[in-house]
Amino acid sequence: MKFAYRFSNLLGAVYRQGNLNFSNDGNAVISPVGNRVSVFDLKNNTSETFPISTTKNITCVGVSPDGSLAIVVDEDGAALLVSLITRAVLHHFHFHKPVSSIRFSPDGRKFVVTKENVALMYHAPGKQREFNAFVLDKSYYGPYDETTCIDWTDDSKCFVVGSKDMSTWVFGAERWANLIYYSLGGHKDIIVGCFFEKDSLDLYTVSQDGALCVWESDTELDGLVLKKSLDKPEPVRQEGGEEEEDEDRAEGEEVEVIRGKAELPKEKNKVKNVRYKHRSKHFFNKEAEFNNLTAAAYHKPTHILVTGFASGMFHLHELPEFNLIHSLSISDQRIASVAINSSGDWIAFGCSRMGQLLVWEWQSESYVFKQQGHFNNMASLAYSPDGQYVVTGGDDGKVKVWNTNSGLCFVTFTEHTSSVTNVTFTSSGFVIVSASLDGTVRAFDLHRYRNFRTFTSPRPAQFCSLAVDVSGELVSAGAQDSFEIFLWSMQTGRLLEVLGGHEGPVCSLCFSPVQSILASASWDRTIRLWDMLDSWQVKETLPLTSDGLCVTYRPDGQELAVATLNGEISFWNPQTATQTGSIAGRHNLEVGRKETDKITAKQSAKGKSFTSICYSADGESILAGGHSKFVCIYNVKEQMLVKKFEISCNLSFDAMEEFLDRRKMTEFGSLALVDDGAGDGDGVDISLPGVRRGDMSSRHFKPEIRVSSLRFSPTGRSWAATTTEGLLVYSLDGSLVFDPYDLDLDVTPASIHKQLRLQEWASAIVLAFRLNENALKQEVLEKVPHEQISVVCGSLPDVYVEKLLGFVATCLEKSSHLQFYMTWAQNLLMLHGQRLKNRSASILPTLQSLQKSIQRHFDNLSKLCDFNMYNIRYAAALSKQKGIKRPAEEEEEEEEHDEGMSEEMSEPSIEESEMML
Repeated sequence: MKFAYRFSNLLGAVYRQGNLNFSNDGNAVISPVGNRVSVFDLKNNTSETFPISTTKNITCVGVSPDGSLAIVVDEDGAALLVSLITRAVLHHFHFHKPVSSIRFSPDGRKFVVTKENVALMYHAPGKQREFNAFVLDKSYYGPYDETTCIDWTDDSKCFVVGSKDMSTWVFGAERWANLIYYSLGGHKDIIVGCFFEKDSLDLYTVSQDGALCVWESDTELDGLVLKKSLDKPEPVRQEGGEEEEDEDRAEGEEVEVIRGKAELPKEKNKVKNVRYKHRSKHFFNKEAEFNNLTAAAYHKPTHILVTGFASGMFHLHELPEFNLIHSLSISDQRIASVAINSSGDWIAFGCSRMGQLLVWEWQSESYVFKQQGHFNNMASLAYSPDGQYVVTGGDDGKVKVWNTNSGLCFVTFTEHTSSVTNVTFTSSGFVIVSASLDGTVRAFDLHRYRNFRTFTSPRPAQFCSLAVDVSGELVSAGAQDSFEIFLWSMQTGRLLEVLGGHEGPVCSLCFSPVQSILASASWDRTIRLWDMLDSWQVKETLPLTSDGLCVTYRPDGQELAVATLNGEISFWNPQTATQTGSIAGRHNLEVGRKETDKITAKQSAKGKSFTSICYSADGESILAGGHSKFVCIYNVKEQMLVKKFEISCNLSFDAMEEFLDRRKMTEFGSLALVDDGAGDGDGVDISLPGVRRGDMSSRHFKPEIRVSSLRFSPTGRSWAATTTEGLLVYSLDGSLVFDPYDLDLDVTPASIHKQLRLQEWASAIVLAFRLNENALKQEVLEKVPHEQISVVCGSLPDVYVEKLLGFVATCLEKSSHLQFYMTWAQNLLMLHGQRLKNRSASILPTLQSLQKSIQRHFDNLSKLCDFNMYNIRYAAALSKQKGIKRPAEEEEEEEEHDEGMSEEMSEPSIEESEMML
């Protein structure tokens, strides 16, 4: 139960590549983040990452019209059918080639996939169980180059496909007599978007060079005539070179293939064919010559076209008149994807280079949602003392603070001018300290969101390690170039001392949680313990067998753990300066082989080691990670591996597999190192002189998978890791393991319900905790009468008090019965406070979890109460202002009106009339 952690959320990254989608109600954005999918709830301001992952980065996502299903496709064409309700994978499929776009029909019965120069129409998965969820219906050939975009008519009768060969093709979803296919030209660049008008066959096409063509059809949707079955030709058999489609259909099933030709087919039954007329052509006002149009979306009910450009600008136009409504620059990077919600009020923009996700309300001209991850890798993280916040520092020089409940970043500090190497919270939880290679250590205030202290060294130094003592008064940082440790005062900001003695870069620092002792690890193969109370002298020097990489104290301060370059984790007693144990963990790393490596993974693993370690909240286990895709949890007492987590299965990263793909190996080397294509086809940042399309010097690279930092939450219920993929959070999941406590034959749900009927509350609680099922424990707890809580708490055995307190803290985080669970917590702490205090070290994670839950409710309620209080004050002030001065005529009129209303009523006094008013 203790190690039943599962992936719960992905922070630090909100968008990578692919198309954005809004949910069916328009209140949430579905965003592909690497090989995962995140959903951002715009109403409740929360984020959630699905517990699914593809083998490579996701390129396109298609959402069904009813919002219950999504099809997720990665770079290789591997697809997952995902339920948006249960967040589960329903079906696996492979299209065998990269897919450029996917789109469901409005009636939800079909969906079209475009790959290479072909459009494939499949039957959409139904509500009932099916052996094959993806059944190919028709194949449509026509374009000569790769297809780029799809759109459907409102009645699902036809769809249109845009292509890189500058043509647009309209196909019939059924065998219409007057429309099988229709090819449209008129553009001089790649088609970025093609859109049908509402309830019409009229078309809008947008190309990359900023041109919009308006096409008018001579036939309405009702004018499409279904071809009679007698005239229906035999399906065209596919010939060699198209074996992929043969694999997609079931055995014995015939798939109709529709091929576009230079001329329209001549129909025998003399039905007038659908014709298109080029009505008009418009051009976007581009700022620069090479400012390509990169993304487009059209909202049919409001006739609004949104276009995004490579410069970060976007335009809003009303069609078909092409009236400019709005124009704004929201980023300095290329807009990769645009989406509009169902009401047409909110527009989502994704910028893949910067990892930005923006939602813009165009009518009020304001941001609904604005998030950006770290541009480069994240280097470090730290939890706040109550576990509510996580701070991260990245190679882009930014310090970001994330809310663990919502999963969103709420403040970003940009004062650093170089990479941030380390971040930490002070014990108060309201101050963040960060170290950087720019030679500064900065302190940030979370009340006013400002940089209130900047610590510098006498000579410029690159700080690579950081630690703050328990009081929050001493700030220390280690330099990687001068081998010195600098000490500053948080109150005054002055440099107190420069500690010398190390003969290598000081790569890690850690203060003891119970004493004023600083531990420093260095590449000179020593750990030094500095006494802060005795003139900053070296108290002990611990010799290591290899270069020290990371040092950390156990939460009770009675043990020290050190990770070294030879892959070992050694444990030391800081009082006696003796080694108490060691773990050889190099073989647990299981390092992968990079594509450029000349040696095998087994050989390269000899130079790998753990670069980050941290103790769990109870100090019984230690978490370790490094240059690998695995994170290991070791039991400190037994010195053995307990569990290993694979943080990513994304093959878009380098060093993921132990062996290279033999199919890509040639006599000249690996084909994976050959960069396909002519540079960046979507527009370049720095174009070479005379180069109009793509930069031939532009190359793609695969980042190496690694874990740069690890931290356990102070509550003990989760841990986080900064990786190449982002900030991964793993939470404790009680539903994974059946873990009873003191189980007996008499401990059954029936016996627990019997005790409840007999109103034996304490006995029912003890039995429920012995069975240890969350639903049953919650049921028993909520059936206890409010007035009996104090009596039950007083009669509970000591062994169940701590368990009940932890369960109350967990329920309090999610339950709406706030006063009820607060009463439980208060009675448990009041009646058993002294005994709990004696075991304060072991129950500290439980108390911090309780504090986190109470603080979260306090923050939410205080905002609501403040809002209500200000409204009441405003209403009271208005009523006083109206009651101060009233003209005498109004009083007389009111009195006459009262007399006329009823002669039986006596004349009220002025005071009474004012009270009535």
